[in-house]
Amino acid sequence: MALWILTWQVSCLALMACVVDVVLAQIRYMIPEELEHGSFVGNIAEDLGLDTNKLSVRRFRIVSGAKEQYLEVNLENGVLFVNERIDREELCEQNPYCSFHLQIVIEIPLELYRVEVEILDVNDNSPVFQWSEFNLDISESAVPGSRFPLESAQDWDVGDNSLRSYLLSVNKHFILDVQTRSDGSKFAELILQSPLDREQQKTHFMVLTAVDGGSPERSGTAQINVTVLDANDNAPVFDQNFYKVKLAENAPRGMVVIKLNATDLDEGPNGEIVYSFSGHAPTRVRELFYVDPRTGDIKVRGLIDYEKARMHEIYVQAKDRGPSAVAVHCKVMVNIVDLNDNLPEVILTSVSTPVQEDAPPGTVIAVISVMDKDSGENGNVDCEIPHHVPFQLHSSFKNYYTLVTWDFLDRETISGYNITLTARDMGSPPLFTRKTILVQVSDINDNAPRFKQPSYTVYLTENNAPGASICTIKAQDADADQNSYLSYSILENDIHGMPVSTYVSINSDNGNIYALRSFDHEHLRNFHIVVQAEDAGFPPLRTNVTVNVFVLDQNDNPPVVVAPVPENDTAAVVIVPRYIDAGYLVAKITAMDADAGQNSRLFYEVLQATDPSLFSVALYTGEIRTIRRLMDNDPTRQKLVVLIKDNGQPPLSATASIILSVVDNVPESLPGLGDLALSPQYRSNLTLYLIVSLGAVSFTFLVAIIVLATIKGYRDRNSVRDHSLCLGSCCGFHSKTSDSDSIKKSNLSIHISPGIKGSTHCAEVNGNDPIGQNYYYKMCLTPESSNSDFMFLKPCSPTGTIASRNNIKEVHNKTLTWSPASNSLIAKNERISPNEVNNLAADICLRIEKQI
Repeated sequence: MALWILTWQVSCLALMACVVDVVLAQIRYMIPEELEHGSFVGNIAEDLGLDTNKLSVRRFRIVSGAKEQYLEVNLENGVLFVNERIDREELCEQNPYCSFHLQIVIEIPLELYRVEVEILDVNDNSPVFQWSEFNLDISESAVPGSRFPLESAQDWDVGDNSLRSYLLSVNKHFILDVQTRSDGSKFAELILQSPLDREQQKTHFMVLTAVDGGSPERSGTAQINVTVLDANDNAPVFDQNFYKVKLAENAPRGMVVIKLNATDLDEGPNGEIVYSFSGHAPTRVRELFYVDPRTGDIKVRGLIDYEKARMHEIYVQAKDRGPSAVAVHCKVMVNIVDLNDNLPEVILTSVSTPVQEDAPPGTVIAVISVMDKDSGENGNVDCEIPHHVPFQLHSSFKNYYTLVTWDFLDRETISGYNITLTARDMGSPPLFTRKTILVQVSDINDNAPRFKQPSYTVYLTENNAPGASICTIKAQDADADQNSYLSYSILENDIHGMPVSTYVSINSDNGNIYALRSFDHEHLRNFHIVVQAEDAGFPPLRTNVTVNVFVLDQNDNPPVVVAPVPENDTAAVVIVPRYIDAGYLVAKITAMDADAGQNSRLFYEVLQATDPSLFSVALYTGEIRTIRRLMDNDPTRQKLVVLIKDNGQPPLSATASIILSVVDNVPESLPGLGDLALSPQYRSNLTLYLIVSLGAVSFTFLVAIIVLATIKGYRDRNSVRDHSLCLGSCCGFHSKTSDSDSIKKSNLSIHISPGIKGSTHCAEVNGNDPIGQNYYYKMCLTPESSNSDFMFLKPCSPTGTIASRNNIKEVHNKTLTWSPASNSLIAKNERISPNEVNNLAADICLRIEKQI
């Protein structure tokens, strides 16, 4: 459809280039104002002799010279009708003749017609007085025949509908005299018919009626209040009753138009004269001028415009300040002199743009009309355009021009012209108006799209959101309009065996490329696509460009430990010889990171260690080396947790756990890395060695204690009763007294505690001998083993000896019982506090009676 319209426009321009402008006689219509919308004006198609069926084809249109489009044409039947309400008073104010012009433009071939529409006045305005009532002061000495000007009424209608006459209500003292001004307007004067007598009647009331000449007639009224004053001998007198002056339009405000002078022979207040407008001075005059009440100067108040009114009549009265003052009047005729104060107006009636570059010379580009509100030479206008453009102005008739081409156009050289039209009047000094006409030149599709770069490189961070914009590819076409409209597409291609359409897409209108999936740098590091730009010309032209996309790495993969590899989800075990020097390479942790660049650079550090002072990890290589030599008291099994982290932002990390088993000799065949415990046979022998060693030490210690106790028993026989033996069945001692009595009488404390799940029983024995030697030992039995584990812990602190002696009696007062179910010795009926237990543990000593 757009192509058909463009072809039609080209054909029209070609036909218009061969046609000579036709100007027919002017048509004139007369219509009344205030017609409603759609009111019939005339059949302009019939009046011009045009075929109504071709009005639309020939692009029939109206260009109004007025500001508003008052009239419009129905292109189906050629009827000219009212488009907007026309107010004659608003359009022409009070000019007796009111009209506006229309320009009719028809193409194929080009024809111009001028239509004048005269607006007839209707009686839609009533006469109106400026005030609803006004006062007159008349001296009782006024002689019959004295005249008193009255307030004039204003009627905005013209001709027969304007103000026709005044009427005065019936009274016995005054009559009315209606006079006509030079412009045809009416004003009234009140004439005294019979003398006034203030003593008989001080005031007189009358009604003044203004009537127009319309049908039906309209009228307006005002009340006249006459106050009878005492006599004032002399009235003011003007030098002249009529003055005539000239005033240039646009005169500045405050400028003196004329200086009036009136004299009064009286003295004092009776001789002081006050000037003012007469009551019948028009409202428009009061808006444009004012009278100085003291000097009588008439000065400019408003904007004087020759185009609105060429002449003004000013009525001025002079009255003294004495009692019963009588006003005298004069008339001033002000003729307005026209100045060249209006710029010419340029109206583009028709503009045909753009123009194809192959349009022949003589093609009509625009129809132009000009007008100037000034009169005479000030209103004559001439138009011109620069000479360096391939266009000319042809004048069809006065104030109408056509802009045509005179040479071939080349859009690739100049795509458009800004033609400056200058309209200059003949005034002095001349005024001119410049208007720029923009003429666009269209072309044929002879330029293929061009990309800004021969190829594009795009960097995209991996893990992007699907649908995110990757980049924007832009191309340019030197052609214009439809030939420069571009659409973008991606040519079919495969990326790793998949269609490119599954990876990216492109917005065909703006060239934005979008990712259809989230890219992974570890799987796809780069790929390329081919973007094609195609214009909308006929036939279309195309251009391709390659877009290289590089997927940038992101730190999204944590380090992975490669070696040592743990077995069965347990920490890896590394055998370490005991006798090695500092700096010995124990093991090396190897890790990998799937990322690239700085994201794959790894750092190693010790996160947790059994002995931090024993091993260290190289920061960059992951080598585990000894810091010092291994000591005999160092644990044989060391657990080391190493933290491996990369250099990404934020960094990702992993940990590797290693069990370092310290052995005296590294066996030729090592057990599995997952076996963290020693063999059962080795563990059984080690337990046996420990029990035998501890038993020997304990036996020696017990013998020494018994010997010391025996010596003490001989020295202090009186204290035999205080000695008690409480070794229980675990030591194999028996006394003559019962076990419970022995325990009660002794200073020995025995506590048997169950192990975990009842698998291990421990008995603790502590006490002191008579000479204050403290001892303490603990024996643990494990039912699962055929051997018994006996562990000597620590000797008692000697600081508790004195306190223990003081607490012997308290021990005797406590009753202890043996509970087989709990394997413990418990105090009955009384709970022992922690302090008492500590005192007892430090105080109880083994005493052996002599009988043993």
